[in-house]
Amino acid sequence: MLEKINSPEDIRKLNTKEKKQLAEEIRKYLLEIVSENGGHLASNLGVVELTIALHSIFDLPKDKIVWDVGHQTYVHKIITGRKEQLKTLRKLNGIAGFPKSKESDTDSFNTGHSSTSISAALGMARARDIKGEDNSVLAVIGDGALTGGMALEALNDAGWSQAKMTVILNDNEMSISKNIGGINMLLSKLRTKKTYSKSSDVVKKAVLKIPGIGKAIVKAVIRIKRSIKQLIIPKMFFEDIGFRYLGPVDGHDIEELERMLKISKQLEGPVLIHVLTKKGKGYEIAEKNPDKFHATGPFDLETGKSKKEKKKDYSKVLGEKLVELARKNDKIVAITASMKDGTGLTQFAKEFPERFFDIGIAEQHAIGVAAGMAKEGIVPVVPIYSSFYQRAYDQVIHDVAIQNLPVIMCVDRAGIVGADGETHQGTLDMAFFRLVPNLTIMAPKDFKELEEMLEFAVNLKKPVVIRYPRGGENENKIEKQKRIEYGKGEILKEGNDLTIVAIGKTVARAMKVAKEIEKEQNNVLVEVINARFLKPIDKETIKQSIQKTKKVITIEDGTIINGLATAVQEIIIEEDLQEVKIKNYAYPDQYIEHGSVEELEKIYKVDFETIKKDFDLLSKITV
Repeated sequence: MLEKINSPEDIRKLNTKEKKQLAEEIRKYLLEIVSENGGHLASNLGVVELTIALHSIFDLPKDKIVWDVGHQTYVHKIITGRKEQLKTLRKLNGIAGFPKSKESDTDSFNTGHSSTSISAALGMARARDIKGEDNSVLAVIGDGALTGGMALEALNDAGWSQAKMTVILNDNEMSISKNIGGINMLLSKLRTKKTYSKSSDVVKKAVLKIPGIGKAIVKAVIRIKRSIKQLIIPKMFFEDIGFRYLGPVDGHDIEELERMLKISKQLEGPVLIHVLTKKGKGYEIAEKNPDKFHATGPFDLETGKSKKEKKKDYSKVLGEKLVELARKNDKIVAITASMKDGTGLTQFAKEFPERFFDIGIAEQHAIGVAAGMAKEGIVPVVPIYSSFYQRAYDQVIHDVAIQNLPVIMCVDRAGIVGADGETHQGTLDMAFFRLVPNLTIMAPKDFKELEEMLEFAVNLKKPVVIRYPRGGENENKIEKQKRIEYGKGEILKEGNDLTIVAIGKTVARAMKVAKEIEKEQNNVLVEVINARFLKPIDKETIKQSIQKTKKVITIEDGTIINGLATAVQEIIIEEDLQEVKIKNYAYPDQYIEHGSVEELEKIYKVDFETIKKDFDLLSKITV
């Protein structure tokens, strides 16, 4: 079947039996590719039948489907003519792991973060009505994403607006970690109302055996039960805010899904279809470990084990140090936005369950809660991925910084993260945090410095940002370790001919460049400064070094605007340093596509070889 599918039109030619066969073939194809390339597996295995049903009933690109987060669109890409391209998934110049309108006009809206789909779909529906067009608009959103405030704001507006649109609630009881909260409780009640959710499998199988009329009886009973549901439970949440609620429906029953989708097309106003799916469907190892297979690197299909050895990383180091500190200080708490495992908080949650708070996919709320705790004398530590901290920017400013509250904001996945592309690269955090008064911003050069920075932050009693990269330490170990002092950098190596100022993971690269240059050019001595603090930056140390060398290089794992490069340039201007040559290595003012970290560093010329080559040329002319 899969060989026959090159466009959605091909899907519509198939009968139900053929579509079921196609679903199994797609699952096998997904497993082959993701086990080789890595990617988001469990969520894609869970939406195979749903995606087939959507393309059977709706006509893309005329009709619009907005996929929330978008990591579950591999099946959609296969159906919309990108089957062969999927083999290049998440590779440089290959197909993206998220919807990209530049790839296909069937990707109606680019997504990468949670809880945005209903807003975008409502905007499209309103635009359609203004233009007098007649097409369907749908948002496919997971139950985990429904905990995000933006999704609830959109539901509120859409229900009131009475715009014709459909929300597909893909309920698999999971986001990245297990779902929590009131919305999850509501959905749990809807799932378990056996008087209307679906017929008992035992009774259903028995009735189906009745010759000639069994199937008709089952369908009739399901319709009756659905009608009774509408009479008995007329005041459900979704209906109360203006939606027509349909479901729950088995998200792996293509025939029933298609029937529900056809009904939604006929109804006026906003419709919500509650679809029950199983994350990791069809691959038993992923079904049992959906959080592990939410996003995965290459793995062995037979065992499910990673092909790459799991090494200690910054997230794990932070989590272990936080547990150590929490044993001594009972005011320390940890807050996560549904990313307990990804941010290294698993052990903390086990050891201190009463001091661990998973607030769902709701970064704004996470910072607001942390601010409230800090105001009352608690020490909240909030690890969130860099690209997700963007979502809580107002709370950082309004709730934390203005009141100067001691919230410790740990920015995980800072800098380039690689294969997930533009929506997940963490290149902007230094720039946008540096704008905020009262914030202290630090970045460790290695694991040991991260531990010391966390302990320093706990005792500082100020709002602190600690940013650190995905993965482990650089191979180039730096032995020198000066005690952390507020706003003070660290001179790792003294020299007279060039100053290199670096921060975070790029400090190791700075040291490597300095040593290689000195090895090749005996008359050159390079001074290397580990900035440690972006804010407040150590003006005096940097000023004295630049006055001495008259040449400075900055290296950072962030955007060129308003990060380390800008901070050093400001020192040169403010201190009126004369005849200084400066070269900055950072990412340009643009969004960075997907590819491996090493490939992207080379493309954007922040890699070791580029920096060393540039310095060779500079040295030969000026020294």
